[in-house]
Amino acid sequence: MNLGLSGRLTRATIASPLTPLFLFAALAVGILALFTIPREEEPQISVPMVDIQVMAPGLSAPDAVQLVGIPLETIVKSVDGVEHVYTQAEDDGVMVTARFVVGSNPEAAATRIDEKLRANWDRIPVGIPDPKVTVRGINDVPAVVLTLSPKPGAAGQYDDQALYTLATKLRTEIAKVDNVGLTFITGGRPEEIRIAPDPGKLSQFGVPLGSVIDAAAQAGRSFPAGSIREGGQAVAVTAGQTLGSAQDVGTLTVRSASGAPVYLRDVAAVTQGPREDQARA
Repeated sequence: MNLGLSGRLTRATIASPLTPLFLFAALAVGILALFTIPREEEPQISVPMVDIQVMAPGLSAPDAVQLVGIPLETIVKSVDGVEHVYTQAEDDGVMVTARFVVGSNPEAAATRIDEKLRANWDRIPVGIPDPKVTVRGINDVPAVVLTLSPKPGAAGQYDDQALYTLATKLRTEIAKVDNVGLTFITGGRPEEIRIAPDPGKLSQFGVPLGSVIDAAAQAGRSFPAGSIREGGQAVAVTAGQTLGSAQDVGTLTVRSASGAPVYLRDVAAVTQGPREDQARA
């Protein structure tokens, strides 16, 4: 019978007195390596990631991707050490994440990104604010992910807004646990107040659109205005008030072209409900 290489090697080592010596030598080397090679339960691996957040006022998610996201990707990919680039876009904003090769210095990575952005910012449309560059590391990657979903029989009782509200309460409790770092919520829709101006009513009351924008921008603000003393007591004075519902927003007054005050609810539809997201990654 013709034996192959492995067969001949096996036949030569079965009866050889050196075989046990080789086995003991391999076992000794393994034990020696076990005690001499350094090891860590949680090794510190440097995988820097840089988040580039850019506000794009007035741009929808698809437009933000084409006008801001793609040019940013082109700029970031030209930086030395960048391994992967991810883009997330939503209405009025874009975030581009650059992941560097393992072992890169986080501070040097952020510096290279910032320098490259400043040197090529002319590729971004005029009117886009300066970006916000944030460095993240391996410790910023979620270690525990909790998913909230209704049971099959209770799917109609919990929509995405209700789940988001529940997740917000759960996040508060999780933050109280020792050794918990950053937490964030992904998915769901938070509640918001929306103002939809009616062009016909704006024309009827003579209210310019800028007045509606200014009234909404200045709403919901309050700040300390000092204190007054009366009867031997000091009372703190607060100017303005915070608005907590669509009804409060509707009672804001806007100025018409003639100077007459008009309620915001008379020229715009003010509603309160889940946020209308138009996100694209």
